[in-house]
Amino acid sequence: MKISFANPSIPEKGVLVLSVSDGQKFGDLGKALDKQTGGSLMRAVKASKFKGNKTQVLHILAPSGSKLDRIILIGLGKDKDLNDLACQSVGGQICATLNAAAIDNASVVLETTDKSAMAVGDIAANVAYGARLRSYRFDKYRTTLKTDEKPSLKTLKIAGGGVARAKTQFAMLDKVADGVFMTRDLVSEPANMLYPESMAKEIKTLSKLGIKVSVLNETQMEKLGMGALLGVGQGSVRQSRLVVMRWDGVAKPKKIAKGKKANDRPIAFVGKGVTFDTGGISLKPAGGMEDMKWDMGGSAVVTGLMKALAGRKAKVNVVGVVGLVENMPGANAQRPGDIVTSMSGQTIEVLNTDAEGRLVLADALHYTRDHFDPKFMVNLATLTGAIIIALGSEHAGLFSNNDELSERLTEAGKAVDEKVWRFPMNEAYDKTLNCDVADMKNISGGRGAGSITAAQFLKRFVGDTPWAHLDIAGVTWSKKDSATVPKGGTAFGVRLLNQLVADHYESK
Repeated sequence: MKISFANPSIPEKGVLVLSVSDGQKFGDLGKALDKQTGGSLMRAVKASKFKGNKTQVLHILAPSGSKLDRIILIGLGKDKDLNDLACQSVGGQICATLNAAAIDNASVVLETTDKSAMAVGDIAANVAYGARLRSYRFDKYRTTLKTDEKPSLKTLKIAGGGVARAKTQFAMLDKVADGVFMTRDLVSEPANMLYPESMAKEIKTLSKLGIKVSVLNETQMEKLGMGALLGVGQGSVRQSRLVVMRWDGVAKPKKIAKGKKANDRPIAFVGKGVTFDTGGISLKPAGGMEDMKWDMGGSAVVTGLMKALAGRKAKVNVVGVVGLVENMPGANAQRPGDIVTSMSGQTIEVLNTDAEGRLVLADALHYTRDHFDPKFMVNLATLTGAIIIALGSEHAGLFSNNDELSERLTEAGKAVDEKVWRFPMNEAYDKTLNCDVADMKNISGGRGAGSITAAQFLKRFVGDTPWAHLDIAGVTWSKKDSATVPKGGTAFGVRLLNQLVADHYESK
């Protein structure tokens, strides 16, 4: 879909999407068009339930006195309540409405009638961004799509004023959308097509953006002592990988003397990448197991985030690390009761092979801390079913050893509507992981606080580095459409972490 920007004007023909503010208020151009069409717009509004509420839609076909084929009224809500998210929702609704009506080209005229806190260019840019986000489709493997199933919208002209600012703002937002789309693509791929080696190959394409990508194979990981990660993948014919992505947007970090800190130390994001999770020997039930293709959601978010940051040339040094494995019940699969040695030297008794993501992250987190000494680490993982019981699909679970980082993540989540909820962590929960035969076990053994004890396990591998864990099991995949997220892979976390970086960690 091609998006362009222009100053507000009514097109002579075609399809027009016209904004209406809360209270059935038209802007100047809307009033002029209503007059030109003999009051047909207001008559249609009065005869309907359309009030101009946010994202409310009303179709008016071939109005008399105009050469337009169709006018679609879109509600902005109250002008004083307009913000980035509200405008993005409007854009998403516009895209969905036009595709549902099989419209291929349309002009959008945006007018506010009262004082708005937003600049007109920002309104236009965010409406365009919302439309782009909602336009996502994953039809790669559908060979018999009917015409009415295909997206029709090809061009969208946003006439909202502030053209120069709108173009500048959207150029940045569009790069974030590129990262979101990459994450959604990765999460949507079936496991026979996306596995550790093929995902590593896909990540390597980011080098075109200036990201340095390096891939560690099993031999290299074995030399580093990554027994926890390698144990998860040993039952699969697919070899495990650890992929490191580096974006130096400020300066190439210097070698740091032992015991010293440097201002150009990177920030780090770490992702769980279990490309398919059968549960291993602790086999999952058959029903719903097909969903486990997206158990690599955390690694997909880290990958998409790196694409977004590099695409918009973010002025920050960032490291992305993803551990990629496939958890299968093969002849050489890890067994319940096995003891593995992590890269940190800590030993782990594996009581349940379906609690595998924390084993992958244990080595990935330690590797990141040991090799890059980051200012902070945030890891993302579809880690526990317990987080879905606690939060459903409304929030991701947040666990952290640092209040400032937690507060910043919470604020960023609210700003982009990717909300997080912080859970407690303390010594009492940590003690449930103590083990008689190793340094720790990978599950507590009890039924309670499963998400918390999983986070306590991870905390044992981060040392004193500021750290946060986002459990995204309930928000990685959606079974219904929302304003800017079509059903399927959500890419929850890309926009959140991009906002975190933009708000607090970029050089100005």
